[in-house]
Amino acid sequence: MTEQTSARDLFKTAYESRYTWNENFPGYSADVQLMQADEVYTGKIQINRDLSVEVTGIEDEKVQESVYTQLRDIVTHRKRSQFEQSHGKNEFSLGKLDERGAVEILVKGDAMGSNYKVRGTEICQVSRVMGRMAFVIDTHDSLHTGEGYVASRYDAVFRNPQTNEVIKVLKFQDFYEKVGDYYLMTKQIVEDYHQQQRIKTEFNFSNIKLLEPAVV
Repeated sequence: MTEQTSARDLFKTAYESRYTWNENFPGYSADVQLMQADEVYTGKIQINRDLSVEVTGIEDEKVQESVYTQLRDIVTHRKRSQFEQSHGKNEFSLGKLDERGAVEILVKGDAMGSNYKVRGTEICQVSRVMGRMAFVIDTHDSLHTGEGYVASRYDAVFRNPQTNEVIKVLKFQDFYEKVGDYYLMTKQIVEDYHQQQRIKTEFNFSNIKLLEPAVV
């Protein structure tokens, strides 16, 4: 087995071991509450069968946009896509093994300039450079659903790629419950460390209901 094949197989296994929603996913609706410092906002959200996102009932536009962005991130990670479609044209090679037993997967051909680390059958680090911003996402804990893994505690460090200066750090804790046949987020806590300030934001989702499947 060549190094290229071995790195590719290792990454492909981890990529395909992620928890994603299947083709029968009907979408869902929920009430949302966002808490930040002393401020509390409430509204309603809906992720549709086609994975489009709707947020209603929040008067503050910035807060509504924040909830929308958070839901788009959820969709990005739960959307099922074939490995060949996403990574088929990329070349993979093995990098170093770190002290926690994770191996670097170096990628050539990725339009977003991504590298990864894989521990066991999980992607535990994503490293990416996008123009004037570089970031590294490290996963510390995962939820094992029996149908794939979901990152549940992770952090993102943003740096200036020229100077390596840390611009900000985000720490996440995600909570899930199974509703019908699908694991859906019930809470996310985000701690934002930026310019010696710490801002904590909490998203709570309740009254979660799967949408009725489309009648064919």
